[in-house]
Parts: sequence; C-alpha cells; structure tokens
Amino acid sequence: MNILLTGGLGYIGSHVTVVLAEAGHHVIILDNLHNCKIEVLDRLAKILGNSPAFIQGDVRNQLLVESVLKDQKIDAVMHFAGLKAVGESVQKPLMYYENNVGGTISLLQAMKSCQVKKIVFSSSATVYGIPQYLPLDEKHPTNPESPYGQTKLQIEAILQDLARSDQSWKIIALRYFNPVGAHESGLIGEEPNGIPNNLMPYISQVASGLLPKLKIFGNDYETPDGTGVRDYIHVMDLAEGHVCALNYLYNNESEFSIMNLGTGAGYSVLELVKLYQKVSSRKITYEIAAKRAGDIAACYANADKAAVHMVWKAKRSLEKMCEDSWRWQSRG
Repeated sequence: MNILLTGGLGYIGSHVTVVLAEAGHHVIILDNLHNCKIEVLDRLAKILGNSPAFIQGDVRNQLLVESVLKDQKIDAVMHFAGLKAVGESVQKPLMYYENNVGGTISLLQAMKSCQVKKIVFSSSATVYGIPQYLPLDEKHPTNPESPYGQTKLQIEAILQDLARSDQSWKIIALRYFNPVGAHESGLIGEEPNGIPNNLMPYISQVASGLLPKLKIFGNDYETPDGTGVRDYIHVMDLAEGHVCALNYLYNNESEFSIMNLGTGAGYSVLELVKLYQKVSSRKITYEIAAKRAGDIAACYANADKAAVHMVWKAKRSLEKMCEDSWRWQSRG
C-alpha cells in the first residue's frame, strides 16, 4: 500500500517508516522539518537501501496535502505531525491548538476531498491526566493536564465525530505511553532540540557528558524507591504497533477505535538510571529536586485491548531500550 506519514522524519515517524517499508509498503513522508533534521532521510536510506519518498510541506497547507494524496495514490495516512512539548504548550496554547488541531482538520479536509478515508492517529496517554486507577485502560476517564494533552483529546473527538458521520471512514487512535530507545542500527533515534524534555534522552546526554547532571523531581512518592514510575516502551515495539493498526483498519468493520500502546509495566526513575549506568558503563550524576506541579507518582498501561484486537504486544525489555538508546547517543 501507499502510506502517507505526516511528520514522518520525526522520532516516532522515522522508526515507523522503517517497519512499514520492511513490511513491503511504499512510504511517502510529508514533513515541515520544524522539529527534525533532513539528514534523517539519508540515515533511513542507509537502513532500507533506498530513500523513502519525501515532500517538504505542512499539513496546514490543504491544497498541498490534496496534491500529495492524489499524485502518490495514497491508500492510508499515519498522522504524526504536531507539536509535543508539554511545558511549551502551557506557555503557548494558541500555537498548539492552531498547529495540532488546526493541522489535523486541514489534513482531514484534504483526505475527505480525495476520498482517502483510513487514518492512524498518533495520540498520547497524556489524555488520561491524573490516574484514578492503575493500570490505565482505554475506559479510564480523560482529563488532560496541559494544552498539549487537550489537543490530542480534541483531535480524538473530531475523529470520532467524523467516523460517526460517515461509516466509510476507518480510524484508529493510538495512545502512546513513554517511547524510548532507538533503531538497533544506531542510525536513527530521539534527537531533541535543546535541553531534552523527556527522561531517557536527558539521562543519555548526562551519560555522554553533554549535560552535567540529572535532576530527579521528588523521591518521596508512594512507589518502591520514592521516585516516579512510568511505562517505557521501545520505539520499535511502538513502530510495529502501527503496522498492526494498519492491518486492523483493513480487516475490521469498526469505524473508530482507541488503543493503548505500552508494556503494562512501570519502572521508576532510579531503576532507569541504574540500568543506564550498567549499559553505558558511565556514572550518571543526579540530584533530588522538589516535585513539579502536576507530576504524579505512577502511570502505566493496560494494553490488553491491543493484544486482543491488533494481535500486538511489546516485546523488548527495559535493558534493550537502554542499550539501543546508548548506541544511538554514543554514535561517532
């Protein structure tokens, strides 16, 4: 099939590109290069043996998206394009709503115009907000704590309304937990601009000497070692989940579905630090800092629904996540 990946040169999109191409699909990437580098295209070519089709552009340009859908004879879309920094979204909410929600509406308008009605949407576990129970399943109430999370939830609502209005649409929203790691080649991985917002890239930059030390926010949570617990999922397990989601869209009658993608296990900040020290053979200096407003003790997934309906399950261990992250971070 011909699959359009919006934001396909980003962290998640680039790994999905590899898995889709290896599964025999033809991948077309649309990316405005806002939060990624064009060099990723060359790295993908080294992994795959040839470069995926690439168009530089923005999903908010509806006429451009329509031309891509028609010219490339697109069968389905995977939508990764969007801003994703929680803290930045609090400071710049209008930018996040305009880019994430506005961009998705533009994309859907183009898809409707071109009669391309299959889409896999990159959502987030941030839509759940503070857990009322654990593990988090798809029926858990949604109450996002940030404008970023609100944009994801609003897009899910738009997709659900669209599917209800026209049963020829087939839509799945994948709620990611905490993607980490990198492709085992070490050629692609998470490459944040500036100071990393996420824990593992921060740890990896401390291990490599790019940052002096890690701040651990709070060590008196009601968890085994007092530090926050999260569900970390290897980015390649996540990528494989998208191929399963695509198969699900083509083989099931459901117009709209939501699936968690996580391991179902929680690991603490200190567990991750200790394991990364072991894998990298580097000392990771850290200090305990005050808890941040809105931080929670624990958050991890119930991913049974994806296992049953998409026949998908995360396979890679936390140690594998750390190994692949370090290989990427310590590349020449």
